[in-house]
Amino acid sequence: MPNIIIKGMSIADVQKISKQMIDELEIIIDCPREYFTLEVVESTFIVDGEKAHKDPFVQINWFDRGPEVQDKTAATITQHIRNAGYGNVEMFFIVLEPNKYYENGKHL
Repeated sequence: MPNIIIKGMSIADVQKISKQMIDELEIIIDCPREYFTLEVVESTFIVDGEKAHKDPFVQINWFDRGPEVQDKTAATITQHIRNAGYGNVEMFFIVLEPNKYYENGKHL
């Protein structure tokens, strides 16, 4: 944990930014690299019956780390996506409750 899910970007573009982005997030979040998951969801957006391009949409599932860490995380991910050639980036965080999170059927 954290789990980063990206829609609206190509797999190749996410691969290009992934190492450096996770390097930085590891420090910001104070979380070991092996805890991160990065998922690219290939989506087809439809507007008025036609395929359409949409801005990247990022979902972060994680345990609460406070507003300062959340803001730095959002800024870092946004900057890497913009550096990959994308303009507007939309993002939201889903805060998981530790008492509702299980790994192999047990609370962490």
